[in-house]
Amino acid sequence: MNRFLACLLSAVVCISVARPALSQDSAKPKPLKALLITGGCCHDYGKQQDLLKHGIESRAMVEVTQVHSTDTSTKARFDLYDNPDWSKNYDVVLHDECTSDIIEPKYVENILNAHKNGLPAVNLHCAMHSYRLPGKDDWFQFVGIQSAAHGPQKPIDITFVDRDHPVTKTLDNWTTVNEELYNNLKLFPSAKPLARGRQDIGSKVDDYVVTWTNTYGKARVFSTTLGHNSETVGDPRYLDMVTRGLLWSCDRLNPEYLKPFSPAK
Repeated sequence: MNRFLACLLSAVVCISVARPALSQDSAKPKPLKALLITGGCCHDYGKQQDLLKHGIESRAMVEVTQVHSTDTSTKARFDLYDNPDWSKNYDVVLHDECTSDIIEPKYVENILNAHKNGLPAVNLHCAMHSYRLPGKDDWFQFVGIQSAAHGPQKPIDITFVDRDHPVTKTLDNWTTVNEELYNNLKLFPSAKPLARGRQDIGSKVDDYVVTWTNTYGKARVFSTTLGHNSETVGDPRYLDMVTRGLLWSCDRLNPEYLKPFSPAK
């Protein structure tokens, strides 16, 4: 009888210990599934795709799947966009393409429809110069700003102009290494600037919006024109900003999804 009571007591203790562990596991948020698309002209996407994946996954509860094209021309294509349901397995998509000469209406329509129907997006650097359909501004409406050119590679002074936005609350102004400052031909009414960049090019000082949020259909969209060089893409300040922008686009910018530390490098 005493042996029976001892076994029963042991079982109760084991269950009591296991229950909090099970509760803790069930309380953990389900990681967001992000699709990172890289490739095209003019950038070291082979290196930058890994900097982005590691940087984001180190900072947030996000699993990043990579789709990369080794085509380094302005006509790099991604076969998944031929499928209208290309995005169905993902919570958010990071567009990091540089494909200005891809102007197939149905192909671009498939990309945009996914976001118009509510798929959150993050647009990085040359994504703003991609998919420029002749006579249409569909892609520019999606990203929120129309840009057509950039200045020389020189440092850019970044100033956050909306300090109350959830994305920017923990971020500090900083100066990049040599980078490209994209111009702003048009800022759409739905776009909300978060940061501006000033670049002294010798003959003048250019000043443009470099980071902003947008709404497109049912989707939240976060974009930045920064990120030409790998040294910038790997900068903890850049990765902090992009990660917070990604979480904001998914409405998950909270302590449950942010990991408790950012890596030093």
